[in-house]
Amino acid sequence: MTQNLAHPNGTAAPMEDAPHYAAIAAAIEFLVERYPEHPTLEEVSALAGLHPHHFQRVFKRWAGISPKRFSQYLTLEHAKHLLAQDESVLGAALETGLSGPGRLHDLFLSCEAMSPGEYKMRGRDLEIRWGFHDTPLGRVLVGLTDRGVCWLSFATDGSGRPAIDEFRREWEAATLIEDPAATAPVAQRLMQPLARGGIPLLLRGTNFQIKVWQALLRIPPGTVASYEQVARAVGQPGAVRAVGRAVGQNPVAWLIPCHRVIRKSGLIHNYRWGAGRKQALLAWETARRDAAA
Repeated sequence: MTQNLAHPNGTAAPMEDAPHYAAIAAAIEFLVERYPEHPTLEEVSALAGLHPHHFQRVFKRWAGISPKRFSQYLTLEHAKHLLAQDESVLGAALETGLSGPGRLHDLFLSCEAMSPGEYKMRGRDLEIRWGFHDTPLGRVLVGLTDRGVCWLSFATDGSGRPAIDEFRREWEAATLIEDPAATAPVAQRLMQPLARGGIPLLLRGTNFQIKVWQALLRIPPGTVASYEQVARAVGQPGAVRAVGRAVGQNPVAWLIPCHRVIRKSGLIHNYRWGAGRKQALLAWETARRDAAA
């Protein structure tokens, strides 16, 4: 499986990069926790267990920018700056489905909702192949059907047991088959924002939830929206709390970008898999967007 790793720019990753997943993940976690203290390159590279110059090269290959620059993307002020960008552009993207100048991978996600009958059956007669995969932004559990990706969550502990238990509860009537080879291509695509071609999604949710999740798919990478903006985009400006609940119940993390929704104050909070991971996702996406500009 490591032979198939890929970098964010879509090129194949050399085999020697495979062991660096854990090092970069640890460095990102450290930067998220300590960015107000402005940690030095030596401090971060020591935590990652790499020589500073080598660490800088490896980090930049994955994030697209230096560790120092990545820290700058993690700040509250940066989140406020993103939110203060031209709202008419973001509003147009939400309302029309256009993804903005970058036209990154979210534009190519196709979303299929289950029928009411399928929704009630909770996956009966559905076969789901699943597996765990490591990424620099965390270990993920991917669930894949013949019709598309139906589950993607982060493992928040070493065992991954809570992620498995939640996945099984959501799809209690489905046939679940552990098959990481089948789900590996989805995990690889997570780190390839410039890749073209569709990633079909199979979503199980209420009509309102589906509308909210479709709106999230239209938020351009490297930008954010407030809960109020999403509520207006789905035609329910008074349903901000309901929108918040639907955002939090997104079953396909990262692919449906619930991490791009923040409070209008710029505060990053209430992410199902931790506010720190939400900060890291936003910083990484903004870095990739700016690098491609």
